[in-house]
Amino acid sequence: MSATPDSAVRAYIEEHRSAFLEDLAEWLRIPSVSADPDRAADVRRSAEWLAAKLAETGFPVTEIWETPGAPAVYAEWPSGDEGAPTVLVYGHHDVQPAALEDGWATEPFEPVIKDGRLHARGAADDKGQVFFHTLGVRAHLAATGRTAPAVNLKLLIEGEEESGSPNFPALVHARADRLACDAVIVSDTGMWSEDTPTVCTGMRGLADCQIDLYGPDQDIHSGSFGGAVPNPATEAARLAAALHDADRRVAIPGFYDGVIELTDRERELFAELPFDEAAWLRTAHSYATLGEEGHTTLERIWARPTAEVNGISGGYQGPGGKTIIPSAAQLKLSFRLVAGMDTEKVQQAVRDWVAARLPAGIRHEITFWGATRPCLTPLDHPALQSVVRAMSRAFGQKIRFTREGGSGPAADLQDALGAPVLFLGISVPSDGWHAPNEKVELDLLTKGVETAAYLWGDLAENGRSTQ
Repeated sequence: MSATPDSAVRAYIEEHRSAFLEDLAEWLRIPSVSADPDRAADVRRSAEWLAAKLAETGFPVTEIWETPGAPAVYAEWPSGDEGAPTVLVYGHHDVQPAALEDGWATEPFEPVIKDGRLHARGAADDKGQVFFHTLGVRAHLAATGRTAPAVNLKLLIEGEEESGSPNFPALVHARADRLACDAVIVSDTGMWSEDTPTVCTGMRGLADCQIDLYGPDQDIHSGSFGGAVPNPATEAARLAAALHDADRRVAIPGFYDGVIELTDRERELFAELPFDEAAWLRTAHSYATLGEEGHTTLERIWARPTAEVNGISGGYQGPGGKTIIPSAAQLKLSFRLVAGMDTEKVQQAVRDWVAARLPAGIRHEITFWGATRPCLTPLDHPALQSVVRAMSRAFGQKIRFTREGGSGPAADLQDALGAPVLFLGISVPSDGWHAPNEKVELDLLTKGVETAAYLWGDLAENGRSTQ
């Protein structure tokens, strides 16, 4: 009996697994820390290594795209089939800083395999998850007998994600014609757990700011002037206290405009996940949950907009007392945004709210940093269903759904290219992104390879109208 496509994929992966891991380890040895100017040459070396390896994989087009910061890698492999959909895979090749003295058990840039896990900085975030696509596409070709993928396959692997992607939006907009696609696959995310494979359907956006408040031209005596002139530290505290209403909803007028509410089905799917709130609290190093009334913890962190006080300062901070009215105070706020919200409108709503609440005699300045848009793919989207089917084949079980409470550059791709964003990641919470002893589970890494091998054929068959 001839091998089934699934068994052919698995046989190919097993045959090439050792060489794949050796190549990945070679890449992980390059300390491509984008936040460290002294590592700029290593970040470039990482990009050059990846471009060469993608060419070796079979991509006929591999390019290094320059930015004002670190370089990105672009690759393209046309299908050759008329009407084949075009898919863009996103990831990043830069990594977080790491040093042995941070608490690593082994050198962070010397990969070690132990107990079925590969330990190294970047093993899960994000080199491992980028690299599984190289073996995945080759397994796809071997199992189907094709000489090119069933989809027009593109890769964009940036070099500054761990530094906030400062040049990524401009790069995507400038290269939008080259990046045009029917769907975006983001492989820079994770699953619920080893036993519960999941697909993420959306990420929250982000807008954060600093509010500087100014009162007297200098610190002044609280006895001589207190109670008769405005105090900027008091006003900073009043702003922070007014940020939420009694139900823990954000109290800024217009903040919720456009919010896409959770459907009953989405709430049911969230509730199906094996969520242990006590265990979650331990990971949060907190003692109780608190948030918007009428929503569960998962709904609050995945699908509801939030406002947080990140820092508040002003006045005397030294030992003992100093009875003054300080001349200045500062408030740092961050807002997580969900699908349907407009970052510019949120920023303006915050500006209007602050201006309306401050008394005469308090001058203020608000500085917003670069905003990140939210993104969301509907559960019934055909391309999302292709990802779910491919993962289900690889894992041999039902795939559940999550969202991501954090923010990333995926929405920039959705915004510039007008294509749905889909998340294919195999990392689990214990992988320790950004922490000492980062690792990736080798069995799950193999499942990522297998999922990618199935995905291109499924998208070619079912995803021709993905927008």
